[in-house]
Amino acid sequence: MYVELTDETGKVPKKIIEQTQKVLAFAADFIKLPENKEMAVTFVDNARSHELNLQYRDTDRPTDVISLEYKPDEEEYFFDEDTEIPEELLEELDPFIGELFISIDKAAEQAADYGHSLEREYGWLTVHGFLHINGYDHYTPEEEKEMFGLQEEILSAYGLTR
Repeated sequence: MYVELTDETGKVPKKIIEQTQKVLAFAADFIKLPENKEMAVTFVDNARSHELNLQYRDTDRPTDVISLEYKPDEEEYFFDEDTEIPEELLEELDPFIGELFISIDKAAEQAADYGHSLEREYGWLTVHGFLHINGYDHYTPEEEKEMFGLQEEILSAYGLTR
């Protein structure tokens, strides 16, 4: 999987950027994501996170990670109106799955609040966002159990334990 990483803040340590790349590759293999997939991760501050949260979620506060899932739209391709395009073909034509915006301010706050390392917090936020852009959610107790269980499985297997 190809991951484009951007640090808008200029403050993210190199080891966190490298860890983010590695944990995403690990998570992609873990859930058996096709190798041709692509995504983007941008590290932002709380002010930018607040703007994005307001824009995309209509929530007037900063948040730790914003996940924007991308689903290809068959209208973007030049097929006859009557042609039904299989989902697999759409996914192959456009491998971009989404993007994450991770607040470095929230990551630092939460690592301190939860009493674990900054590495663990960045890993948690990365895998959490990654699972969201791959169709996982936590709106119901069943979804939450599935998503958080898988998230912890991935982090533990990777070595980012509490």
